[in-house]
Amino acid sequence: MTAVAKVVIAGGGITGLATAALLAEAGIQVDVLEAHRTSEPLGSGISLQGNALRMLDRVGVWDEVRAAASVFDGLVLRAPDAAGTEIFRVDTHRAGGADYPAAAGMYRPDLARILRDRADTVGAVVHDRQRVTAVTQHSAGVTVTTDAGLTIEADLLIGADGLHSSVRSLIGIDARPEMLDFGVWRAFVPLIPGVDCTELIYGGAAYYSGYSPTGPDTMYAYIVDDYVDRSHLSPEEMLEQMRGLAAQYHGPWDAIGEHLTDASLVNYSRMSFFTLPGDWHRGRVALIGDAAHSCPPTLAQGAAQGLEDAVVLAELLATRTALDSGLWADFYARRLPRAKAVVESSLQIAEWRRSPGNDRESAELMTEVSELLSQPL
Repeated sequence: MTAVAKVVIAGGGITGLATAALLAEAGIQVDVLEAHRTSEPLGSGISLQGNALRMLDRVGVWDEVRAAASVFDGLVLRAPDAAGTEIFRVDTHRAGGADYPAAAGMYRPDLARILRDRADTVGAVVHDRQRVTAVTQHSAGVTVTTDAGLTIEADLLIGADGLHSSVRSLIGIDARPEMLDFGVWRAFVPLIPGVDCTELIYGGAAYYSGYSPTGPDTMYAYIVDDYVDRSHLSPEEMLEQMRGLAAQYHGPWDAIGEHLTDASLVNYSRMSFFTLPGDWHRGRVALIGDAAHSCPPTLAQGAAQGLEDAVVLAELLATRTALDSGLWADFYARRLPRAKAVVESSLQIAEWRRSPGNDRESAELMTEVSELLSQPL
């Protein structure tokens, strides 16, 4: 007997589909309600650190991820000079342990497809275009209703519906993300010959820029600077602004700039963070992933932390006999310290990037967090 027999998951992103696959594999009935389509994830490229790869192995998709991704151990730091001079190249800490590379980059829709296929294979039922609009808890469970008129009864609702979680609002939690004064330009481009791992440039025209391979033929590039409201600009104007900024960096950026020709492949967003005050559950509703904690991308831990939530919660729900205070106490003991450390460290590194001279401190903190995340959950 498991702690729950039937679970509804709001959100068909990385965290939601991973949770669904793990629970369904354990024999628990699972319905996933995705407001959009699981085949249309936001974003293009995604960086997955070693601890994320270890969690994806637990979900049962590591072989597929490894085949679709670009995996590597290295990190290159370049200078913001006219040549983009390589300063040093190092092997980074393997937060997933010796069995996994330090990191992988991949096309986000490929990861979405792999996770959806896994969820389907083990028996989870995924409903696209079903946004949760009502949640009613009662003594025996929870009733979930969608905007398309679907109503499902379950033992537990898991809100894995992201930073602006509808489930969070529906259960009366008014906490919202805090916006930071950093803006991130991102673009998806063909792989530049010679780029085989993440490369970074600190300083120069912006706070920092970088790029990472996402497969055998693709990569994504990014630039972080002060946030400016550009919502009034057309896609073509946004493209030209990123091209102008990218042109001030060199090395592989010279070739990247030549590929910045498609406005639909350029994205600009504001950094934010979120930490849910108090417990991540209210009765028979639990929040995980970005719905409970979200950090700026300075440690590339957003997906990883959601996957850790998924693995730990699914394990407890499948191996315990009751959805009680003991289950939640163990969940928080295993997840709160790590998630808190990631959010706080990501914010600190983002702040250090505002001014030169903090590279050593940043590197030391990154190593410290990586060593923490390499510990068993």
